[in-house]
Parts: sequence; structure tokens; C-alpha cells
Amino acid sequence: MPAPLPSHAPEAPAAILATAVVPWTERYEFDEPCFRRQVHTLANRLTRHLYVFGTAGEGYAVTEPQFDQISRAFWESSQECGVSPMLGLISLSLGTIVSRIERGRAMGFRQFQLSLPSWGALTDTELDRFFAETCGRFPDCYFHHYNLMRTKRLLTSVEYRRLADAHPNLVAVKVSTSDPAVVADLLTMSPRIRFFMTESGYILARRTHEIGLLISVASIHPGRAHALVKGDDARRAQDGPELQAVIARLKEIAGGRFHIDGAYDKMLYRCTDPTFPLRLLPPYVHASDEDFQRFRDAIPAGWRQG
Repeated sequence: MPAPLPSHAPEAPAAILATAVVPWTERYEFDEPCFRRQVHTLANRLTRHLYVFGTAGEGYAVTEPQFDQISRAFWESSQECGVSPMLGLISLSLGTIVSRIERGRAMGFRQFQLSLPSWGALTDTELDRFFAETCGRFPDCYFHHYNLMRTKRLLTSVEYRRLADAHPNLVAVKVSTSDPAVVADLLTMSPRIRFFMTESGYILARRTHEIGLLISVASIHPGRAHALVKGDDARRAQDGPELQAVIARLKEIAGGRFHIDGAYDKMLYRCTDPTFPLRLLPPYVHASDEDFQRFRDAIPAGWRQG
């Protein structure tokens, strides 16, 4: 078995972590040239810390051949532009997750993003087994955990303390929260575990800790996103209400017609690339061109790209 890695993956103190979303043709085939352009654009304008196959990247929806094809394109394009690439793993089957790690590792990946199986909330015993069969099985890889309610169980510092003690290669957690109590609890695990939070939680947590930005709506303007990270608390507090207004507008436009993360994230990326397709793999409903136009028209002037 390969030797374990040192304790922490190399992350900049206030890095931006971003998703690459998957473009589909009218026949719902992977648009590889469009995808590769996106990776290069994100690397050059936003961040070199990228992942694919989170919830926004439709990691729950792809077939195994699609997973391999897209993973290979992601790995190759990442090497071309100096990206630190991370591969997301979403499945109800632990065996499928392990197989995807093995195949991704053979391609060259060493960073993986775990989501808990979501058919039913895992018990503590099942939770420990899940991490033993992923982090424990691959000690030469780094793992991020995506802590979200879609998996029916949100982990707290209690679980992370136990898991981190058992698995030194569990190095980071992604979380979307604006609850001060949740933020404070999770940060008791910093710096042993590195946290990436979406904008609201990030603005709150940065008052006391150097955490990473799990970028969402701020991606509509890479320059403003970098200013959010590099600025002070007063600057971030000013940005918060405008970003909340963008989120509210997105939800208003969706109006219950679409709800999958990728539907929003593809609209966000289209602000950078107006040609990027909005399609999601069936059966999920995606935003229309008209939805995107309404959203773009509603973006505050200071967050519009030139």
C-alpha cells in the first residue's frame, strides 16, 4: 500500500474553491471542448482550486462511462493550466464510490470530495464505516467532505473530531451555512480541518478565522470575488447584502420550476461565458435562456462583468 501523505493538502490561506459544471449538447452528450475552455477560463480568471462532480456538477446523474470521460478531460485540462483538481464522488453505492476513487487515482487525481450516501441518514456506525472504506482505504489521497442536508445528515464538530483522529487525510470540509452557531461549532476544528464556506458563512467566519471561500454567487464577477477574499471585514460586510439580493433574485426566477444546484451554477457561469449551455441531464429541469436574461438584467451594476 502506498505511504500516507503528510497531514494537510497544500491550500492557500484564503483560497477560493470553485466548481466546474458540465456542458451538454442538444443530444445530452458531453461537450468536451466547451468544458475544457471553462476549466482554462476559471483557472485564469477565478481560481486554480477546482473540482468537478459536486451537486452543481451533476455528479449524482452521470453514468460510469460519462464519469470516466469527464474526469479524464478534467484531469488533462487541469494539467494544461496548473489547476489543483479535485474529483467529486456522489453515489448511493459505496462500492461505486470506491471504484471511482480507484479509477480517478489511476488517472492521477489525489484530491477527492466525499458526499454521504443519501438513501437514508447514516448511523454513527455506518458513518465510521463509510470513512474507513474511503479515507482509510486510500491513505495516499486527500479527502474533502461535502457537508450538506441532501445527504440527510449534517455533521458537527463531534463527528469531525472523531473522524479526523481516525483519518489524517480527511483535510477539509465544504459547507453552506449562515447560522452563527453552526459556524462557531465547526470552527472549533480549525485549523486541523480546513473549511470552505459559501459567501454568507464565509463573511461571518472570516471575522475570526482564515477559511476558504466555496464560491457561489460571487463567481458572477471574478474581480469582485477576489476583492471579497482579500478585503477586510468592513468590505465583506458591505458585499454581503448585494450578494444576498442576487441569491434572492435567482430563487425568484426559479419560482419552484427548477431547484437543482447545477441549474443555478450554470446561470452563474454563463455570466462569464454567454455561450455556455444551461441544460441539465434529464429528468431535472434547467433554466431557460429567458430565465438567464432576466437574471442578468437584475444583477447589481457593481457585480456585472464589463
